[in-house]
Amino acid sequence: MSTDYNAMPDADFRAMIRDFVEAEYPDIPRFPLERLHWDEVKPWYMALSRRGFLCPTWPVEHGGMGLSAGKHLIMIEELERFGAARVHDIGPVMLGPLLLKYGTEAQRAHYLPRILSGQDIWAQGYSEPGAGSDLAAVRCEAVRDGDEWVINGQKTWTTLGMDANWIFILARTDKTVKKQAGISFLLVPMDAPGVTTRNIENLAGEDEFCEVFFDDVRVPLDHIVGGVNEGWTAAKALLGHERVFIGAPRLSASALARLAHLAKRNGIWNDPVFRDRYVALECDMRDLGDLFQTYMDRLKDGQEIGADVAMLKIFQSELYQRISELIMEIAGPEAGLSHPPEGDRRLHAAATYLSARPITIFGGSTEIMRNVLSKAVLGLPN
Repeated sequence: MSTDYNAMPDADFRAMIRDFVEAEYPDIPRFPLERLHWDEVKPWYMALSRRGFLCPTWPVEHGGMGLSAGKHLIMIEELERFGAARVHDIGPVMLGPLLLKYGTEAQRAHYLPRILSGQDIWAQGYSEPGAGSDLAAVRCEAVRDGDEWVINGQKTWTTLGMDANWIFILARTDKTVKKQAGISFLLVPMDAPGVTTRNIENLAGEDEFCEVFFDDVRVPLDHIVGGVNEGWTAAKALLGHERVFIGAPRLSASALARLAHLAKRNGIWNDPVFRDRYVALECDMRDLGDLFQTYMDRLKDGQEIGADVAMLKIFQSELYQRISELIMEIAGPEAGLSHPPEGDRRLHAAATYLSARPITIFGGSTEIMRNVLSKAVLGLPN
């Protein structure tokens, strides 16, 4: 790639992204409120990959766009404006940046191109029954046996794990030390003998999540990122990245656009009471964008993402819920429909509302994040 996208005027960059999306978006649903499976979203993933747009924040030398926070926000806005489906982004958003920081040269050379080409689709194996926001309590175990790791345990709430052919996991490799010190970060092929998945149906009747079980699963010793028992450092870094991207304005911006569409369709767009509430939400969304840019700048500069990133995650998740609640309110009797009226996904109030409910839980529950902020940032006592 020879184009310096950050040097382009914002208007030109926005026009380029808009033209690309409108010309290259495949024949798959727009404005989907549910996560599409790999066989559905693969054409869009590959279109982004071919154009070099799949990994906006990766360095150019590793196949990314090297975008600044401002340019990345423009790209997000244009994708949401068009209603482009979200691709399987665990590899581009989470594992890729982690390998760039903690992986070996051999790991980067092997795995990064396979993410870009769509050969490897990744899942995240963090949460377990009894170890959600408290990830240091993981019990999934990896024991060394000669030149292999033998893995036993369970992961749950694994987003689109049934579509992935690889999963990265936190596994306990030492039970004799404090819980944060005995964890390693391992890469596991999903087709390895002993790996099984079981779908979890959510409240909306969708199967976005699954459980993953490991029964004497064997992987080579070099399938570890960082040193043995040093996985907690990588895990915290990845959680920081995850909370930055969970806190991105994408969901709130998309919901706000659906709110405007519904209000215009229902004839209340110019109602002064509604407009007052809408503008308040829009101002909050702009503030969220500014806060998001702060953390994107930190990532770009190679700074550590500290505990204060919880502010971003809380702000985004609660704003998304407030927008979804107003959508339900103005939808009136149509709020209870199980399918979008007139076949327009942007009018499906119930789906928006249901998708917003769990967001204050995943990636670290709001209650725990507030405790983290009070202790680590404000210095308050337990």
